Amino acid sequence: MPELTLQQKLEKRKLHPVNRAFFGFLANVVVKGALVKKYNVHFSYKDDVSAYRGQSYVVVSNHASRMDYVFTAPAFLPDSFNFVVGWNEFFRSHLAFILRAAQVIPKKNFVSQPYSIRQIIRVIRAGGRIILLPEGMSSISGANQPCARGSGHLLKNLGVPVLYTKIAGGYLTAPKYNLTDRIGRVDVEAGVLFTPEQLREMSADEIQRELDVKLYHDDYAWNKTARVKFSGKGRMAENMHQLLFWCPQCGSMLTTESSGDTIRCRKCGCSGHLNEYYDLIPDGTSRLPETPRVWFDMQREAVRKLVSEPGYELTEHVRIGILPPDRYLKKQATSEIAGDGTLRLNAEGLHFTGTRLGRPWSFDIPIRQLPTYGMCTDVSRFYTFVDGEFTEFYPDRDSTELWFMATEELHRRRVAADNALRT
Repeated sequence: MPELTLQQKLEKRKLHPVNRAFFGFLANVVVKGALVKKYNVHFSYKDDVSAYRGQSYVVVSNHASRMDYVFTAPAFLPDSFNFVVGWNEFFRSHLAFILRAAQVIPKKNFVSQPYSIRQIIRVIRAGGRIILLPEGMSSISGANQPCARGSGHLLKNLGVPVLYTKIAGGYLTAPKYNLTDRIGRVDVEAGVLFTPEQLREMSADEIQRELDVKLYHDDYAWNKTARVKFSGKGRMAENMHQLLFWCPQCGSMLTTESSGDTIRCRKCGCSGHLNEYYDLIPDGTSRLPETPRVWFDMQREAVRKLVSEPGYELTEHVRIGILPPDRYLKKQATSEIAGDGTLRLNAEGLHFTGTRLGRPWSFDIPIRQLPTYGMCTDVSRFYTFVDGEFTEFYPDRDSTELWFMATEELHRRRVAADNALRT
């Protein structure tokens, strides 16, 4: 019988509530004892969550950054939790052991995966507790993305209390466009979102909508009032052009560049700088949006108009990365380069033609099945699952966020058109 791959072994595991002593050590010594202090995290409570202590329940939170485990679990100590984490993280050598030892539940983001749902139900039925970040991926813009489809259905069917945290300052501490932490302050509000009685009375769609409303937060808007200084060491805007690729002054795409505290358009010269309060300050007569989040939303509107043009297509040469079947990724890599080719996106879907592991390889994913992509670390690359297999794309240009926005807007157009036909 052939040896099982690491991925096959992972999906055969039957998970159970995390060992309390093990979790307590990690949470109190490593997280609360060191990291909470390092990131200057402060907790407040809108409701008395102690009434739920020791019970089985779910915690949901806005997905502010890659540091959210520091910002969520300590709010509910001494209770222990099983986290739900992206599938690909289990194949990185510096995380593989701890994720398995902590009974963390792997989830293939933005695709259907019955295995992860079964494990969540299994832990809850065994009396455990779950921390779930329903957006599925940490914030790209500094504000929330819509919660993943099916989140409301899952919470309704679990039927246990749903508590929450709302994290402020988390994105500004660890922005998506840069992997260097900026220490400032993080404020975490905890409370009760749904009681079992409320879940029974509400429909899954109502729960889904309420998640988006109750968890919404804009870190840039928050800091206009909070005025927390984040230590950027002269590199506040470094790599920001990967996120903000559209010029708000001349409307050009993929013409921005950034370094230090400055972002500018190569085409028209529009420029500005970002200070340690994340204020976006125009240089000279340049015209810039109020905040990077506002810029991001204006950029999305420009992409929405772009993809509505007949025959729109985005094409680029990419390298592709995969998860090795029999070893973990080292040096904090997220995949191993296995080929390259041409990636195309149009109203019909995502298409690839090239090579993989030295052989010709191609695929087509219908746009209706592709709501968005995953992003492992920063805005330099993106991934999806092709026939269930993790596949990461490394574009030649700094175009990852354009691929995201174009795909999301084409998907929404197709879903809206399909729904209109049904009615």
